[in-house]
Amino acid sequence: HVQLVESGGGFVQPGGSLRPSCAASGSTFNTCMAWFRQAPGKEREGVALIDTRGGTALADSVSGRFTISNDVAKNILYLQLNSLKTEDTAIYYCARFLGTWFGSWGKGTQVTVS
Repeated sequence: HVQLVESGGGFVQPGGSLRPSCAASGSTFNTCMAWFRQAPGKEREGVALIDTRGGTALADSVSGRFTISNDVAKNILYLQLNSLKTEDTAIYYCARFLGTWFGSWGKGTQVTVS
């Protein structure tokens, strides 16, 4: 059972940058991975996805500002956050595709933009 541990969140001013990471306890090779986030009082939403061929997809709200990447040799997933806005404040989670939907949720990492 692969476990995911997020880190690298923090407190940043608007316009700043952060790079959360997600360490997997096992191989993520040939696995679709994604980042989600949940803001206070809101439902969890998908932010970015990377497929098994390295293709990526981003939510409209973060397109052009966020970048997802996956170092399969190190089993670490990254999310580069640039030009951060106050509305990006949320707990960020990574997840792996389990066949029908995403799972193996970690505890998340807090990103605060203020």
